[in-house]
Amino acid sequence: MTQVAPPRPTPGGPREPGSRARRVSTSRPVRRTRGTRVAGRRKRPQPGKVVFKVIISSLLGLGLLTGVGVVALYNNLNGNIQHEEVDAQLKNRPDKEAVAGPQEPLNVLVMGSDTRSGEGNGIDGEAGGGLSDTTILFHLSADRTFAYGISIPRDSAVIRPTCYDHDGKEIAGSGGYVKWNEAYASGGPACTIQQFEQLSRVRIDNYVVVDFNQFKDMVNALDGVEVCIPEDIDDPNHDVHLEAGTREIKGKEALTYVRARYRIGDGTDPNRTRRQQAFIGSMINKALTAGMLARPDRLIRFMNAATSSLQTDFDGIAEMADIALTAKGIGADNIKFVTTPWVYSDKVSAGIEWTPEVDKLWRLVRKDKPLTSEFLKDALSAGDKPDGTPSAGGSGSASDKASDKASDSASGSASGGATGGATDTATDDTTNGSDGLSDEGRAAAGLC
Repeated sequence: MTQVAPPRPTPGGPREPGSRARRVSTSRPVRRTRGTRVAGRRKRPQPGKVVFKVIISSLLGLGLLTGVGVVALYNNLNGNIQHEEVDAQLKNRPDKEAVAGPQEPLNVLVMGSDTRSGEGNGIDGEAGGGLSDTTILFHLSADRTFAYGISIPRDSAVIRPTCYDHDGKEIAGSGGYVKWNEAYASGGPACTIQQFEQLSRVRIDNYVVVDFNQFKDMVNALDGVEVCIPEDIDDPNHDVHLEAGTREIKGKEALTYVRARYRIGDGTDPNRTRRQQAFIGSMINKALTAGMLARPDRLIRFMNAATSSLQTDFDGIAEMADIALTAKGIGADNIKFVTTPWVYSDKVSAGIEWTPEVDKLWRLVRKDKPLTSEFLKDALSAGDKPDGTPSAGGSGSASDKASDKASDSASGSASGGATGGATDTATDDTTNGSDGLSDEGRAAAGLC
């Protein structure tokens, strides 16, 4: 006798026990947004978005699976964050210049604390005292078409202004030249922000503090970050041993790589900063690859690591997500990293000092302008390869390169610093193109 297959369940009707769900499941109503697009249909992940999209993509992906799961993740991430306001400790703050754009430009000061307290932070045998080992100003444009990070070498000679503690008590200024990172030891993030604002006249909107262990966990959550080391590094005095070659590193090896100064490149702090920029760019690229976005387990581990013990004045994940939604169109090649222009200085031990060109850099930030050719000529981008060279299609246009060459002719370089004598006309000639580091720049930073 011929068997008749049982009828398929109609939409909204019962489903045979043990049967597999169809592409459009009847256990979940189909929701539609504008037009005919089905909300819930997963869009193919695209690399080259800003790092905050990692948070958005994972939250949306988990939301498709279970509302309870996304609420639990949201609460867990918020619980990781140490929220601390510092506005009351900041005095004589610069005003923020009005600029045209659908959003407000955003200035975030990122500080990497070198504290060795806490499990996993004592990685190099040094005592440590809570100095700001790394300081980066991250600027996000009002029209959300570009972003750049400006690294401030920790050995920069500055006169620290008066700071204020939590109770409003004055922390006397240095009176003479001290290293940049002394401010963090004297008064924490608030003192570093006060120092930055008084010297640059750029107003900070938010701040973030990351420690050693948190950084290491973020790298591990990505299963390593690709680097290019031109030659073996063997420094027994600082317990740094790294083999030459291009490969992914993680854990203690990654942390020692970004912190090491001796026997890597020329050993100076500004060029270690260049190496850190290259590593951060490679890290952003790894976090934003299609494979990463398609792995909810890795995304959750990465977000947990990124927010664990994070000290900030952001209100929480929701505020960060709002920013992410406005900036999701910025590609990795439009995220640049530069260093404050510098020359060697004897004002502090083994120190450097900023050159007058730094005023042009701060003016670009205040006026919400892209970096100009004089700064881009030695810039790195999040789209660059691990050796500091641009990825395919990541370099500037022909006109940009011509502008770079003209700027090179009009600019000088003193002792490896990115100094320049370019005119204000060159400063106003804004562009997003760059050719990556020169051969000399890569060698000085310890990159292939």
